[in-house]
Amino acid sequence: MTPPPTPPAAAAVPARSLVLASASPARLGLLRQAGIEPLVLVSGVDEEAISAPTPAELALVLATAKAEAVVASGRLPDGQPLVIGCDSVLDLDGQALGKPADAEEATARWKAMRGRSGVLRTGHCVIDTATGRRASATASTTVRFGSPDDDEIAAYVASGEPLHVAGAFTLDGRSAPFVDGIEGDPGNVIGLSLPLLRTLLADLSVRITDLWNRESAA
Repeated sequence: MTPPPTPPAAAAVPARSLVLASASPARLGLLRQAGIEPLVLVSGVDEEAISAPTPAELALVLATAKAEAVVASGRLPDGQPLVIGCDSVLDLDGQALGKPADAEEATARWKAMRGRSGVLRTGHCVIDTATGRRASATASTTVRFGSPDDDEIAAYVASGEPLHVAGAFTLDGRSAPFVDGIEGDPGNVIGLSLPLLRTLLADLSVRITDLWNRESAA
């Protein structure tokens, strides 16, 4: 008699869970590619109401505000998750450039950036709700912009993409051909630095492998 088939073993759940305090599909995609499936809870922070002396400080203040808002929201799942907030700005001549307000601003932004370099600053703040401890830092990546002509800029702005990304560009979209190169972590430009996340988690005595979706890693 043939024995019944052995049922598949249940997938092991991560040792710790992660909440992403951001609506960014790019950040979610980066975490998923790294084997992490976070719960997304949008913070609702009014970014326009927050200021800081420098672009690097602004990115960190915004990231911290997002993480704190989600922790205080009462919407966290059970299990005392880790919460990460991120925010990105382009530092161009010491000016912090976030998402352009409209197509006109996006066009002017690209005409000012072409042929030059800027620094993409992404603030990261991780809060461990199990202990109340937190770790935060800003990652910086230098971006060398190409020189798209006016027609190429117009076509890119017409696509609508630059209105939804900090600095009016991204490495994982239609503006990628207009970036000649970078110095630093490309993930940071997309929206989240995985190496920095690993370091911040280690500061909280958490291994990034504790967040892996074991089923996807199998």
